[in-house]
Amino acid sequence: MALLFHTTPARLPIWQKLFAEAGEPFIAGEDAVTDPAEVTAIACWTPPDLSRYPNLRLVLSVGAGVDHLPALPQGVALARTLAPGIEAMVRDWVVMATLMLHRDMPLYIDQAGRGEWRTHPVRLSTSRRVGIMGMGRIGGLVAGSLQALGFDVAGLSRTGSTGTVPMFAASQRDAFLARSDLLICLLPLTPETRGILNAETLAKLPAGAGLIHAGRGAHLDAQALRAALDAGHLSAAMLDVTDPEPLPTEHWIWSDPRIIVTPHIAAQTDALEGARHALTVMQALRQGAPIPGLVDQARGY
Repeated sequence: MALLFHTTPARLPIWQKLFAEAGEPFIAGEDAVTDPAEVTAIACWTPPDLSRYPNLRLVLSVGAGVDHLPALPQGVALARTLAPGIEAMVRDWVVMATLMLHRDMPLYIDQAGRGEWRTHPVRLSTSRRVGIMGMGRIGGLVAGSLQALGFDVAGLSRTGSTGTVPMFAASQRDAFLARSDLLICLLPLTPETRGILNAETLAKLPAGAGLIHAGRGAHLDAQALRAALDAGHLSAAMLDVTDPEPLPTEHWIWSDPRIIVTPHIAAQTDALEGARHALTVMQALRQGAPIPGLVDQARGY
């Protein structure tokens, strides 16, 4: 019963050391596999040929997302990496992006490129309503941080709930969008959420709204975003994810001054945190205990 490490080589020394100290069987890459039957779990971003491993029980995504993975063979579980660093990093990026749109940074950066010194009205954070689509662990962190900065924050979930953040259920989505001056997308990518940031959704935001997107590229209809910006209905956007990735050099988004793009860097899994989670997963698998980070493959998260 061993974990096959099939991911970034730079992480290997940290993973190998941690597993060795714990006495947990560990195989450092496919070239080191002598008996495929020993492999019961694979840690990867892009999986190898899974049919090679007859006793495979689990695939562990080394990131927080799983939508990039193909359908797994029947009986093979899927888990995602749970690492506090991932959540904190995404929180930091989203808060930064929210503040940048709140303070009109795309506009000022564009002006700076032309050597233009011109001021615009500054609004209080208490006057801005933020809407978060995706109120999981990261969404909760983001909500708390933005509330501490004075923003009026609400969340959208399947059912809605009560708590420190006002919540809207899926049936109340139009009302949620209508009160979102700054819309944040942190949703997982599922058949239901693919293309959710479309023309209809964007049109229901208040005039002059901004979009902060750190979910998945396929959530966003880029042409709908362009149309909303050109119509003046949206003022600006911050994107950490695109479709496709990497975004082609000639893509119009790169040259649009109303959009700031970062290359999917809102978070990167810390090697030690990732290794610790993988070790916990293997110990749970061995003991028949609940798997941390287990994904409901039918729902996609």
